Amino acid sequence: MSTITITMHERRFFERIYQVVEQVPRGQVSTYGDIAIIVGGGCDARIVGLAMGDLGPRAAKVPWQRIINRSGGISTQGSNQRELLVAEGVEFDEKGKVRLERVRWPGPGAEWATKHGFQPLPARTSKDDEEDKSQLRLF
Repeated sequence: MSTITITMHERRFFERIYQVVEQVPRGQVSTYGDIAIIVGGGCDARIVGLAMGDLGPRAAKVPWQRIINRSGGISTQGSNQRELLVAEGVEFDEKGKVRLERVRWPGPGAEWATKHGFQPLPARTSKDDEEDKSQLRLF
């Protein structure tokens, strides 16, 4: 088992990440990358993942289960993330992926984002979804 070292640079994003994740409504999901875009300032999807893994007792307040990978998959191991999402009404396809086109959170409203020092997500188009899927097939 390997130990993950979290730098102070990475840790400085954690509170802001948790603040955004708390905005994702029940029955919807967001991706690590979308949360990173909202947080901005050099935050990336990996840092969001580190923050989710470092919640400890805060996991009872921060809805970590609503954050998934960009292909709609669950990246956690040994947790009940899928069960928690199903209990919230989140649907999975036959491959075990969340149906992002139905339940992907569009991000915070511009007013909330500005008031709290975040940036809203750019509007997604069906073309964006197609590009995401084609890129994933390369790997």
